[in-house]
Amino acid sequence: MDHLLSLVLCIPLLGLIPLFFLPSSNPKLIKLWANFVFLVGFLATLPLWFQFDWRADYQFVEKVPWIKSIGAYWNLGVDGYAMLLVILTALIGFLSVLCSWSAINDRLKEYYGWFMMLQFGMLGVFAARDFLLFFVFWELTLIPMYFIIAIWGGQRRGYASIKFVIYTLAGSVLMLLGILAFYWQQYVQFHRLTFDMSALLETKMPPEMAWWVFWAFFLGFAVKVPMWPLHTWLPDAHTEAPTAGSVILAGILLKMGTYGFIRFSLPMLPETARDPKVLGIVVALSIIAIIYGALVSLMQKDWKKLVAYSSVSHMGFCTLGIFALNPAGIAGSIIQQINHGVSTGMLFLIVGVVYERRHTREIAEYGGLFRVMPIFTFIFLIAALSSMGLPPMNGFIGEITIIKGAFEMSFWWALACGIGIALGAAYLLWLFQRTMLGELKNEKNKHLKDLNWREIAYFTPLLILVFWIGLGPRPFFRVISRSVANVVERVRPGYYFDHNMYNPLLPQEVQIDKHPDF
Repeated sequence: MDHLLSLVLCIPLLGLIPLFFLPSSNPKLIKLWANFVFLVGFLATLPLWFQFDWRADYQFVEKVPWIKSIGAYWNLGVDGYAMLLVILTALIGFLSVLCSWSAINDRLKEYYGWFMMLQFGMLGVFAARDFLLFFVFWELTLIPMYFIIAIWGGQRRGYASIKFVIYTLAGSVLMLLGILAFYWQQYVQFHRLTFDMSALLETKMPPEMAWWVFWAFFLGFAVKVPMWPLHTWLPDAHTEAPTAGSVILAGILLKMGTYGFIRFSLPMLPETARDPKVLGIVVALSIIAIIYGALVSLMQKDWKKLVAYSSVSHMGFCTLGIFALNPAGIAGSIIQQINHGVSTGMLFLIVGVVYERRHTREIAEYGGLFRVMPIFTFIFLIAALSSMGLPPMNGFIGEITIIKGAFEMSFWWALACGIGIALGAAYLLWLFQRTMLGELKNEKNKHLKDLNWREIAYFTPLLILVFWIGLGPRPFFRVISRSVANVVERVRPGYYFDHNMYNPLLPQEVQIDKHPDF
């Protein structure tokens, strides 16, 4: 399967062509076709998992000329980290479209068409091995999400969509300047024009320029995460977006920022990344995000906005793990990125279920829902416990690994993580208590219907992942082990030898510790 990644990327685009010719008078046919395309797209990614060799670097590589005169190629490939994000993108995309079945009933062809374009762009971000191609995919994701929020969003959808584009586009411009700086330095040092990421890793950025390039990359990726204080677009976008848009935002788009840190900022600018001043700033922003996001979540009266601010806190854990610059921190961050996509995706789907039935997100409007929606209550409880990091669920594995990495750097970093976890338990349990437990306070809630089979169907894969990662995380740690080792060896050369640790980059016969997990 030499062109598996191209197939995975192009399935959403191929699905667009028949969509244009389907009659608008037959909404059921449009919905069936869109769900079929996204299901096929997800199934096409499964060979990546089963055929992936965790001992090797980039696999499923494709490279053909694109704009050869400037050194740009259609260059695709995935390592363990990118592979997990590609599969997660395909899964979350399918579930998002499935949850839209009864929620969206106007301008259906446009709606599903924009989602297919968005899926193409997101998959391309994680599969691209050419920096220019990566940037094109990165920018491509802005347009569909803008229209999804602006057309099918809430009352303040115009404001939220414009704010989303302005923030993320400003960050993208700075990132492009960093890309061009590497492109020029590659030409100066090696007399060749190329956007190949592997070749650009060989480029030695002059120290006086490296500082500025690092912060250009940082701002581009930090806006996407989003890190405090660049986070203000996120609550508005989440609150006004339709349910499927919120699920995609939380599950995938935020991961593009953390992906950029791990894929580019650390390995391409290792000296700057480990500079104590840089670490101090980034870690401080991450810790503020963890605690600030949790505290603001505690104050929310809007169910969806509470979940939105929780993302600021949870993504703070991910950035803190990345800049711990050790295997535990980076591996924990990657696992937690997957966990966040699963758990927070579930929470937004849960908000969407009650909003479809009651058309309000005010927490005070609910209470005692377990009496009329027991299946829904059970799934909400699992999602909340998963998000707060309770064993034996997925959130615990990611958070405890990040804490281990943070503790290696500083006791205070780990303590901040502990405070964030405690606050996370507080706002999630309080939300559950106010909405699910007690007596039915509102007469309008007495006749609410429990989950139907379609709704159970889109929660089921996420529930499986919650317990699979929580009870058996070894395959996930193993598949990312080489990706993590590559980054650690770039940013802290000799780390594995100094700490007497297993290094997936070396043959097994010379390893000190044969255990493949961190």
